[in-house]
Order: sequence, then structure tokens, then C-alpha cells
Amino acid sequence: MFGVKGQDGRAVLKSEPNIILEARGLSKQFGGFSAVKNVNLSVQRGTIHALIGPNGAGKTTLFNLFTKLLLPTKGTILYRGEDITRMPPADVAVRGLVRSFQISAVFPRLSVRDNLRIALQRPQNLAIQFWRSERCLAVLDNDVAALIDEVGLSGWADHMACELSYGRRRALELATTLALKPDVMLLDEPMAGVGHEDIERIAAIIKKASIGRTVVMIEHNLSVVEDVCDRITVLQRGEILADGTYSEISSDSRVREAYMGSEA
Repeated sequence: MFGVKGQDGRAVLKSEPNIILEARGLSKQFGGFSAVKNVNLSVQRGTIHALIGPNGAGKTTLFNLFTKLLLPTKGTILYRGEDITRMPPADVAVRGLVRSFQISAVFPRLSVRDNLRIALQRPQNLAIQFWRSERCLAVLDNDVAALIDEVGLSGWADHMACELSYGRRRALELATTLALKPDVMLLDEPMAGVGHEDIERIAAIIKKASIGRTVVMIEHNLSVVEDVCDRITVLQRGEILADGTYSEISSDSRVREAYMGSEA
């Protein structure tokens, strides 16, 4: 990071050009419980960055702070060099910081195609008009088809979401996130509940989706983390325990102890 002077002559902190998302001294307390403690985290532009750690480590709380579902007790969040610490959630999303959730967020009684039409209405400034005619919504068809192809659902476009396997539903959720044209995608456990037969396919979608954008993901499947992620941050009890490449963190005795209960 480096400093510049604002119009009032005071020093203003900025991120390094290759850092797209940054937390500085970020903490969140709920009463007497500290869910996140003085976290300093930098996410490099164009990478896939994983947050891992035992249950209760503070990973989802950190996501909620980034996307403004929670306000920090203290600390600063910078996105593309801009202080977004107190910014409303909608303003953060409009700037391209978009999050998926662990719980399914698609309309089960609408088709794959219609789910994506709804998601695409926001960036097309049509949001959200459920009763527009087919003719009016036809302007979205090319983008819908491209998204369906990108997540491997070409044969399922006219199926209702509730008819999809869980793995395909997760693919649809990724497509609705991509429809918002994010610069940074925050994926909360994209492999949660996905059968072994679908894990490789979802991992491939994430790799493809990362081209030209940044991905931050919470994930418990360490095989997936090893396969797709450029950098990993390990959290424990709300604090950063380790940060580095997969080979670096997997050889860290503190990480092994956090996951297995003993260094052995």
C-alpha cells in the first residue's frame, strides 16, 4: 500500500495496483465474542483466493463484512482502492463485488432460462419486472444462452430449477452470480452438498468463470482448493493463522494442528 494526499492535504491510504480487495485491521464483535480479530488480508486482482479453516473460524463473517451485510466493529475495507467500509450493500454490488450464498438462491418453480432472465435484468436496467412480455425480454436471450453454455446447462434451459440435480442447481446459482457481471465473485462453499460426480464439473466452471475476474471462495474441500486456488488464507478463531500457496500452508504445522487437533 502507499499514501497520497487528498484535496484537504491529509494522507489517504491506497491499495497497491494489483490488490483489488483488502481488509486492514478488520474486527467484528458480537457482544463479548470476537468473530473476526484484527484481520489484514489482501486479494490480488485476477486470482482465485480461498478462505479455509475449521467451523467457527470467521470465514462467513468476513464475507458478510466484505459485502456489507455486517458493519465492522473496527477496521477498514478497500475495494479497488476505494474505502467501502460504511457503504450500503447495494452500492458495493453495483461496483462489481458480488456474492453467492451457501443456501440455494434460485427460483425453484422457474426454468433455468427464466432464472437467468431475472438475474440479467439488473445489469440491463430492466430490474426487476416479472410481467414484461416475451418480446421485451428477448433482448436478453443471447446473454442467457451464453451463461447457460458457460456453466454447462445447455440441455436444461427449459427445465424448472427444482428438477435439476443439486450439482446442476449449484451451477445455475453460479450463472446467476455471473449475470451480475462481477469484477470480484465471493463464493460461499460452492461445493457444499455437491455429490462427488459433480465436484470436478463445478470446479471447472469456477476456473472458467475466473478468467478476467477475481474469485474469493470459502471451501472445506481441500482437494478443490489445491486444484483451483492460487492463494489460500487460513483462519482460526477469527484470526489469520497462515497465508500462502497450497504447498506452503499444507506444510505448516499450525495448519495441520488446527485441522487435525495435533501436529502429529
